[in-house]
Formats: sequence, structure tokens, C-alpha cells
Amino acid sequence: MALRSLLTRKTLTLGGNPQFIALGLRGLKTFTLPDLPYDYGALEPAISGEIMQLHHQKHHQTYITNYNKALEQLDQAMNKGDASTVVKLQSAIKFNGGGHVNHSIFWNNLAPIHEGGGEPPKGSLGWAIDTHFGSMEALIQKMNAEGAALQGSGWVWLGLDKEFKKLVVETTANQDPLVTKGTSLVPLLGIDVWEHAYYLQYKNVRPDYLKNIWKVLNWKYASEVYEKECP
Repeated sequence: MALRSLLTRKTLTLGGNPQFIALGLRGLKTFTLPDLPYDYGALEPAISGEIMQLHHQKHHQTYITNYNKALEQLDQAMNKGDASTVVKLQSAIKFNGGGHVNHSIFWNNLAPIHEGGGEPPKGSLGWAIDTHFGSMEALIQKMNAEGAALQGSGWVWLGLDKEFKKLVVETTANQDPLVTKGTSLVPLLGIDVWEHAYYLQYKNVRPDYLKNIWKVLNWKYASEVYEKECP
């Protein structure tokens, strides 16, 4: 994630998660929109180029803009010793910061078919999926069912529980990152089930979107994270 520094003197970390280091000792860290590792139209026909462009340039950018604004307000409140405002800003930081964290993972979770998108995982992650879920087909069915059943907006995740060394499927509401379900959880694969991720193409038929997104999921990236976190 790209960073640039602004002047400040204080430090605040939310929940012990490095993704949420808001203020640094040498400067207020603000965030910029990361580049995608592929063209907007590269995931078609599973996800249209129009959706990808809007999702990245508009929705993700909005989370970053509001996150940076909340961080600057937080810095000002901390310098003033305004505890009430510090507390009030936490929901905006969690929502917009979570939106930035989640989308940064999501872009890496996708890959064009000609670059390996949709190819099932091999090696240690493939074995772990068979061990914990029975088969890849069973995992897909479980994630699709939980993603389709999620009320409102949110995410469905394949995660690694580092404490118990097992794979888990979880859902989170709104823009809550997976770590909000447990500090030992590491996201391997996240699917955005907000309507802005699919509505222009799939209308209100979320199950069709969930069915087709597997054609462009980047299991190579998920495997790299798994092998790093669970050697």
C-alpha cells in the first residue's frame, strides 16, 4: 500500500493490527490507491471491465479518501487531548480503513484466466483444503452458500487460523476485515459481496456472481500467503 507522510507527533494502533497503524512516530501515514496488477477488462466475462473500473477508481478510492480524512481528524483530536472525538472517529476509521484493507486483498485475489485465474491450488494449500473441507468443490459450495446468505453487504473469506493451524470460512459485515473475527485469522481469499461488486452485470442475482468469480480467483496468491503463514 502506497504511503505518504504528513507531520504529527503521536502514535495510535488499533487492535494490534499493523494494517491499522494510523499514526507514525515520524509522520501521519496516509494511503493512496494501489495499482491493479491487470487491466480493468482482463477479468471478462466473469467480471466486466466497467465494474472493475468503477469498483477500483470510485469505490476503493472513496474508502481511502475518507480513511485519510478520519486519520487527520484523529491526529488533530489527539493533539488537543479531545478524547470524545477520538472515540467518535473509531467507527469511520474501522469502516473506511477496513474498506481499504479488504479491497487491497481483493485485487490480489483475482487474476485473468490466461495468467492462471481459476486454476485450483496445488501443494500445501490444496492438501489443506481437502483435509478441512473434503474437496475443492465442497469449499466452493460452502463459500457460495454463506456469501449468498449474507444479509446486506459484506465479505466471505477463506482464512487461516494460525493458532489452530486450520482453514476456516467466515463472513464479515460491511467492511470489517477478517481480523475482527479473531486476531489469529489471516485472510487467504476474500470475495466482496457488496452490490457494487456485481450489480451492473448480475443485477440482484448474487449467486450467479459467486458462481462465476471462481473462474478468475488467484489461487497462486492465496497459496503464497498460506505457505508464508503456515510453513
